[in-house]
Amino acid sequence: MKSIFKTLALALPFAIFNFAAIAADAPAPHQTPAKVAPSADKVSATREVMRDLWADHIFWVRNVVMAASAKNGAERKAAEDNVVANAKQIAAAIEPYYGKAASDQLFALLAGHWGAIKAYLDATNASDQAGTSKALKDLNDNAGAIATFLSGANPNLPKDTVLSLYSTHGAHHVAQIQAVHNGQFDQEAVNWGVMRKHMNIISDALVSAIAKQFPEKF
Repeated sequence: MKSIFKTLALALPFAIFNFAAIAADAPAPHQTPAKVAPSADKVSATREVMRDLWADHIFWVRNVVMAASAKNGAERKAAEDNVVANAKQIAAAIEPYYGKAASDQLFALLAGHWGAIKAYLDATNASDQAGTSKALKDLNDNAGAIATFLSGANPNLPKDTVLSLYSTHGAHHVAQIQAVHNGQFDQEAVNWGVMRKHMNIISDALVSAIAKQFPEKF
């Protein structure tokens, strides 16, 4: 288990460098040159909103994991409802830029992400190895689908970079579930700190790419 967290910790600075280098240097194909630069204040404000949305995602998923560990059905149900509500909010955040159909598609992808996490949690708690294997495959497949969707919508989000970001995010959920299941709450606390920082990387990447694609809306 310690090796898992060491790997995640080492992967985090790489993810930061990887995206920063691409965002700064890569050309933006199929994009009309901006006539005006995005407002730094509006980009910053949007970044904070997006960070809050993604932080809520991991907050509510963590509550589900803890409630499942405590076998508290009512608490788990409330947390699960908030996971879904939060996914709708994240999807709605891209609608002003890409439209309702794209927002609905992102929500479906986020629902798939949550479904795989939930399946992994339940299979882990039931000691169902076949179930955990299937859930891991579904989680990885979903990360690929999200990468395909976002890179297709925005040329400033290279598919390989997005896939790396979301695969790492999925690994954080898996490590969290395993730590709680094994009663290793000190390790879960370490994972939580890394997870929080990584969520900021994902949300900042999205906002930076959108601002570059739609400077007139910033």
